[in-house]
Amino acid sequence: MRQRLFVDRGIRASYLALVLAGCRGAPGALVPAGAAPVSREQVAGWVAATVPAEHRLHRFKWLFQDERSSAGGRGSARIAPPDSLRFDVAGPFGSNPAAAVVVGETPLWADPPDAVKKLVPNYPLMWAMFGIARLPDGGDALRGISEGTVTAWQYANATDTVDYVRTGGRPGKLVAEVRQGGELVGRAETTLDSTGAPLRARLVVPSVPAKLDLTFLSTARDSFAPDVWTAHRP
Repeated sequence: MRQRLFVDRGIRASYLALVLAGCRGAPGALVPAGAAPVSREQVAGWVAATVPAEHRLHRFKWLFQDERSSAGGRGSARIAPPDSLRFDVAGPFGSNPAAAVVVGETPLWADPPDAVKKLVPNYPLMWAMFGIARLPDGGDALRGISEGTVTAWQYANATDTVDYVRTGGRPGKLVAEVRQGGELVGRAETTLDSTGAPLRARLVVPSVPAKLDLTFLSTARDSFAPDVWTAHRP
């Protein structure tokens, strides 16, 4: 049976205002203080709603900017549900190529070795940029709220928190925020089409400060040859 959680009107109104503001406002908590404890089963259902049912191949343009410089180019991401991803990116005319394969939050390989860290400081944020939420760790405390087309949930442990907000509609949205030791690591906001495929994504990392924008050119169902997951060496 679906569990329904209710909060008073004041909390609900402020919460919805925050969701509508998205990443444009101050970096406050995404999940309201009035959210109630939820079960792992309920969270698993919310996460499953973000995971594609089939293999997907995304092609995108990317632009990374910090206070000193900017760089951009094109890339692709192959996603095999529930938790396998290969990305390939390069600059103009194929310069400075980079690639990696990640399973969940574990890189199987990366070329160059810092390929992931150069662009994304945290794996839940990386997955969120493709419209996909991650499951909690075993010891996390779980809170959440679901009202209409908006669902928000949080994983928290002694040092870290991961917040998600997912909104339905056309377009929909997934927002993820990660804090470590109370400090904001980053916030990813991804706009989704009616099938849950990403249209555009922005990651903001305040400590640098820096931002990474993805503009998705296409999303297609695909089948991947086994060697897709193997590192290609010169």
